[in-house]
Amino acid sequence: MMSANYISTLMLSSSLRSSITNNQSALTKASKEATTGRFADVGLELGTGTGRDVALRADFNFADQLVDTNELVAGRLDVTQNRITQLGKTASEFLKNLIAARDAESGAEIIMPSASANLQDVIGALNVSYNGSYLFGGINTQTVPITNYTAGSASKNQVDADFLATFGFSQSAPGVSTITPAQMQNFLDNAFDAEFASPAWNTNWSSATDQTLSSRISTTEVVDSSVSANQPGFRKLAEAYTMLTDLGTTSLSKDTFQVVVDKAIGLVSGAINDLAVLGGTVGSIQQRVTGATEKLKIQKDILNDQIVKLEAVDPTEASVRVNTLQTQIKTALALTSQLQQISLINYL
Repeated sequence: MMSANYISTLMLSSSLRSSITNNQSALTKASKEATTGRFADVGLELGTGTGRDVALRADFNFADQLVDTNELVAGRLDVTQNRITQLGKTASEFLKNLIAARDAESGAEIIMPSASANLQDVIGALNVSYNGSYLFGGINTQTVPITNYTAGSASKNQVDADFLATFGFSQSAPGVSTITPAQMQNFLDNAFDAEFASPAWNTNWSSATDQTLSSRISTTEVVDSSVSANQPGFRKLAEAYTMLTDLGTTSLSKDTFQVVVDKAIGLVSGAINDLAVLGGTVGSIQQRVTGATEKLKIQKDILNDQIVKLEAVDPTEASVRVNTLQTQIKTALALTSQLQQISLINYL
């Protein structure tokens, strides 16, 4: 018995529309793979191997984050090292001038301007910020580490009070010329020294913490990534420059002035040595950061290669699929258009 199969324009149009929809979905996938070079749906393609892909990407992202963090750490350390080096150079030059001024006529007038300028340089260097954080603040990175030494500041007020309590008059009083070498030595070694030691230093001068920032620079290494303004070298410079700036040195007798200079020479010399050691420590950390970053970049390349091998598609094959699907879609659209124009009316 024979049967008849009916073919209608509606059936053909529906079939073509379904083909177009499916091919458009496949085209989207193929286009993405041809553009990115990786599976459009990694989980679907890898199946049970997806877990390894996820783990590799997690390791890659962690290494990438560490590289970015290390760049920030390296930037902070570069600025820190620069400030330490500059303070050391300035102190070395000042020491030469200080020794020359010790026995010179009008030695106080010669050395006082540079001492005052250097004190401001120390304060400015320790108050430097990088990327919104104060580098020498320890873990207190959002507060200016060192107060300015100006009229009304806690540091200046305390020095003034100590001087008045010891000698009975201010630094600008005529009586300054009567201060004996022994009296000045006693003042410098006791009341004045105490201002640059804890707790006075932390109360009147510094808001920095002794504890410094720590940064992870690799999966196994954590380093100190900052320097505190409370380091002895910085305190010694601040003390030396302050005593030569604000203890009435231009009115002191020559012998008493020499006591101040000798004290300052010892402080500046000690500070130069302290800063050299500190700079060496920072330099060592800089090398560790650089080394860790180089290893991380190598690790990233290895991980990326493994990820690519898992996720990669053949770009040539993907491009061929794109062209084939585009051709099929164009053909289907053309046939659909032709079918829509077919009508029995044309044959009546």
